[in-house]
Amino acid sequence: MRPIRTAIIGYGKIAEDQHVPAIAGNPRFELAGSVSRQGKGPQPNFTDTEALLAGVTDLEAAAITTPPGPRFDIARTCIDAGLHLLLEKPPCATLGEVEELRRLADAKGTTLFTSWHAQHNAGVAAAKKLLAGARIATMTITWHEDVHKWHPGQQWVFEPGGFGVFDPGINAFSVATAILPAPLFVREATLFVPDNAHTPIAAEIGFTSPAGDGPLTASLDWRKTDGEEWTILIETGDGARLKLTDGGARLFLDGEEVPGEQVGEYPDLYATFADLIDRRASLVDAEPLRLVADCLLVGRREMVEAVTV
Repeated sequence: MRPIRTAIIGYGKIAEDQHVPAIAGNPRFELAGSVSRQGKGPQPNFTDTEALLAGVTDLEAAAITTPPGPRFDIARTCIDAGLHLLLEKPPCATLGEVEELRRLADAKGTTLFTSWHAQHNAGVAAAKKLLAGARIATMTITWHEDVHKWHPGQQWVFEPGGFGVFDPGINAFSVATAILPAPLFVREATLFVPDNAHTPIAAEIGFTSPAGDGPLTASLDWRKTDGEEWTILIETGDGARLKLTDGGARLFLDGEEVPGEQVGEYPDLYATFADLIDRRASLVDAEPLRLVADCLLVGRREMVEAVTV
């Protein structure tokens, strides 16, 4: 079977660190080119999507790894050209854009894959199975990290459409919506916004769920400087205690680690992408983005000190 000729559009750190190795490690794909305004991507490299489409023959797919703001227009151009698409998280800047891309891909018969990489961590599938049909007594999400470590020089994260702390926090939402036996809804939120920014640097959130009987909360914070904490702690109505750590990579049940398949987030993403292309199917999950939008809709804002990344 001939490899799927694939391009990376928006070549930056996540593309270099994750997408390139995952494509190279999967014989179903061949990296055929890239788009980078700085000209730093794998060759042949182009400065815009139109030049890529004109310059690379037999291109079949693309991974779009740009910031969310320009992604809709890029994706629409690619779908019109008949490409199958993998969208890095978050898939677009708005829910309306996601739904329109879903409609366009369906009409064109191409694959659209909203790739929530944290859902592909080793502990997530096992946690979903353990929580099937359970009542949720409590849930505590703690997603704390240092913006200066993970987004150095990327001031766009604090501009409109940059998501702020929800850029990493949406990973927590993607895991929670994947493992819980019923939907989550935002009840309240406090958003801590630097006085020189448009998006929050921290957020405290309260949720409700048809499966929840007690407090369901999330604490997101970009101001932690002594290492990361990416955990989800859930206690069920029958007394079980589940803890996902390292962003979902490790799962503990009542203190004992539950073994998981160590495929890796991005290798598993590309295996899923290949399967979707083979089946001419799409996988469009907007629930994590909906939770971000709802936080911004109902959230109370508190101003905090200025930030520079």
